Amino acid sequence: MDEEIPATFASLGLSEDVLGALDALGYEEPTPIQVQAIPLLLSGRDVIGRAATGTGKTAAFALPLVERIDPQDRSVQALIMAPTRELAVQVAEAAHRYGAPRRVSVLAVYGGQAIDRQIRELRRGVNVVVGTPGRLLDHIRRRTLDLGKVRYVVLDEADEMLDMGFIEDIEAILTETPMERQTALFSATFPPRIADLAERHMRSPERIMVQTRQLETPLVRQVAYTVARPYKLEALGRVLDLEAPASAIVFCRTRVEVDELTESLGCAGIAPALHGGLNQTQRDRVMKRFRDGTADLLIATDVAARGLDVEHVSHVINYDIPQTPEVYVHRIGRTGRAGREGTAITLVQPREHGLLRAIERLVRQKIENARIPTIADLRTRRLELLRTAIHETLVEDEFDVYRDAVAPRRSSGTCWTSPPPPPSWLPTRPAAKSRTRPRTSRSSSRGSEGATMATRTADLAGVGTASRVLAGAGNMTRLFISLGRRRGVRPGDIVGAIAGEAGLAGNSIGAIEIADQFTLVEVPESAADDVIRALSRSRIKGIAATVRRAKDD
Repeated sequence: MDEEIPATFASLGLSEDVLGALDALGYEEPTPIQVQAIPLLLSGRDVIGRAATGTGKTAAFALPLVERIDPQDRSVQALIMAPTRELAVQVAEAAHRYGAPRRVSVLAVYGGQAIDRQIRELRRGVNVVVGTPGRLLDHIRRRTLDLGKVRYVVLDEADEMLDMGFIEDIEAILTETPMERQTALFSATFPPRIADLAERHMRSPERIMVQTRQLETPLVRQVAYTVARPYKLEALGRVLDLEAPASAIVFCRTRVEVDELTESLGCAGIAPALHGGLNQTQRDRVMKRFRDGTADLLIATDVAARGLDVEHVSHVINYDIPQTPEVYVHRIGRTGRAGREGTAITLVQPREHGLLRAIERLVRQKIENARIPTIADLRTRRLELLRTAIHETLVEDEFDVYRDAVAPRRSSGTCWTSPPPPPSWLPTRPAAKSRTRPRTSRSSSRGSEGATMATRTADLAGVGTASRVLAGAGNMTRLFISLGRRRGVRPGDIVGAIAGEAGLAGNSIGAIEIADQFTLVEVPESAADDVIRALSRSRIKGIAATVRRAKDD
């Protein structure tokens, strides 16, 4: 049997202007509710849609709406009712983005905002009004809102509006609109009151429903962190630092968000992007980096990750909560494969907890709600990783690289006065001292927020200190080298490269700190520029590296 070809936004009958807006926003593929609702609404039919929050229903009704608006007519042509001010603002912002190429004007009206400003905007003329029933009725009574030319009405979250006692307000508002209007009603549930409302105010509506079947999830640890959107990047950095994933896929909702996050994380070269905007050659190149372990983080959209088959993924991180439970299951199915343990982490904004609960109900599993790691948590975790690294060195009996680096200092007496007997010559006491990770100060396309958050890139790149060799220091400066443990780098490789390429004596090299993704090494300030130039022209373990002065916050 032939495989069903997924629908595209272009196949739904949307215009080039609206398709351009969706492309600019990074939308790649319509959700099931959009596939069913958009063609019906574009044809002028009344529609009842049964779909939960997070299924993409805003675009399902807003995209046909902006298609049917005449931007030259400054009267109110479309009315959208929502139960809360938060949802009203969210829907208004979405409708504005979709209708921007056609110059469709949108206004949100709700309680808690100065009504005078709303009145001024209404008098100036708007095409679409999105509001809560109480404030809409207030404007109607003040005669500041004329619904006589409305051709398109949407009731969003109808069951919630009825539960909040808005039924009489909704009835009063609907009587102010023309009888020949087109009406769309969306509701997560369909109690008898919704059926009665539809019977009185809709014309032979088409009924569509997104199936909410029970879903099984892989046996992976599932954790959610509640975090406001401005702090998501910082939260991601801390979570990655705490979890220390061997490899992870970070999912975003759109390719624009993928590119923004990649820009914020990519200054250490650790986070390739995978989305529908890449050609096949670019996709293959990205996947090769991820499969062979060159890149430990992959930032991807759901469409790009479809069919992704990589067995060694230790973590899946939902930077944006999935739009549907089915997508959630698809995402977390990328980890915990081939009998391995896996972890699924979701960053949830406070207003998205309802969607998280819906996912829990459908997957029949409680998702642990954890707090964002503190600096103290990260310090403890780094010390644990350092102890593990030291233990591995002792067990594997790989002391030569340390002995070569420490011997000159021990013989000169600059490290300690008398050398302890083997194997306790390993400088465990100095090595156990924690040092703050380096931070970059590169700005990003996210504005001032991005400039601040991007300073944690080194924390994202190097999850856990691996090894350090300490030596005496004079006027030293610290260099950043973009290779670490994951590329098999050891202290001897760093000492050998610097000594061989820059001609710097091994006993002049100071502390070497090797993390998973990068290395920090102290060299005399007077030789720093020569070392940077020499290493930038050469290779370490056969790999070209980025070398620069480390920047501390």
